[in-house]
Amino acid sequence: MTGMTSTARPFLNRRLAEFGTTIFAEMSALAAATGAINLGQGFPDTDGPEEVREAAVRALRDGRGNQYPPGPGVPELRTAIADHQRRRYGLSFDPDTEVLVTAGATEAIAATLLALLEPGDEVVALEPYYDSYAACIAMAGATRVPVTLRPDPEQARFRLDLDELRDAVTGRTRLLLINTPHNPTGTVLTREELTAIAGLAVERDLLVVTDEVYEHLVFDDAEHVPLATLPGMRERTVTIGSSGKTFSFTGWKVGWVTAAPGLVTAVRSAKQYLTYVSSGPFQYAVAEALALPDSYFADFRADMRVKRDLLAAGLADAGFAVFRPAGTYFVTTDIRPLGESDGFAFCRSLPERAGVVAIPNAVFYDHREAGAPFVRFAFCKRVSVLEEAVSRLKKQAG
Repeated sequence: MTGMTSTARPFLNRRLAEFGTTIFAEMSALAAATGAINLGQGFPDTDGPEEVREAAVRALRDGRGNQYPPGPGVPELRTAIADHQRRRYGLSFDPDTEVLVTAGATEAIAATLLALLEPGDEVVALEPYYDSYAACIAMAGATRVPVTLRPDPEQARFRLDLDELRDAVTGRTRLLLINTPHNPTGTVLTREELTAIAGLAVERDLLVVTDEVYEHLVFDDAEHVPLATLPGMRERTVTIGSSGKTFSFTGWKVGWVTAAPGLVTAVRSAKQYLTYVSSGPFQYAVAEALALPDSYFADFRADMRVKRDLLAAGLADAGFAVFRPAGTYFVTTDIRPLGESDGFAFCRSLPERAGVVAIPNAVFYDHREAGAPFVRFAFCKRVSVLEEAVSRLKKQAG
């Protein structure tokens, strides 16, 4: 038995024991094994603007960021983030004290929750939610309290019950974790809904962490309203943003936090012991990306709207009940019209049956039964890929 280690308990601590391999890894492996079209994980299959990519190459060649960048992020990017928030939303942030660059939005979420939560605190989050939320809350020793977005088939969207949200807040609640535009449902919270959330936060003296990584992907009449713009919210809101979704360079992992100085200092204290710094040359490129003209953002949104409409129509023709997203690049569907009710079983069999990969929404729920019949498809792919996926799904349905 030399070299063997014996232990009386599992290696993984109890806080993380419920979290295994992510569903994205499982479904991407299925796509690779079967040759299926991967509409599961949310990454584009083409790169973003050539001028932004060349800016990264130029930074590498010029020796900018090849060594450790400054802990808060390079000044050029912090200034660009502050300029973006002011230009887009009228929010004024000091790039030196109120902006922090992170290794993508995922690290921003982790550092924020680790910094702001104490063991025993409660976090109210909108369910379904991005899977890292639950893991990061657990790592902080806090307790997640889900408030479920309910499907509204008549409006083909998911809705927030504001009374349920209010009832979820207790004396142990430390913060609200809000995501809009919302992954995976595609819901964009309205100004009225956000005003009610802001009023609750002020009334109960709560912090709010708002994940706005899809801020530039809103469609039709939807409007993205940053919570920090609402009365009483500037000093209690941590806003999380990211370059990956907006500029289609998800592998660069450049995200950020904007907040009041005390909150940024707290988040930075946790962040410095995670990655410390990351993505040096890419930070300079993202600084240039954020300064792109308005036409880039309009064209990007229009391109994604075409792809949304293509996939949504194809899924409806294949027999799915489709929730038309007002934001993000995901379409949530209901599989019950197909005679199915178990999203996990459906998604695990779909690559073999139809040659397409999707994600079961139940992985984003604490209340698994509430998410059981829903399945998410990503439309951030080339039109030809989406057309082939739709063709395969229609053939399978037929």
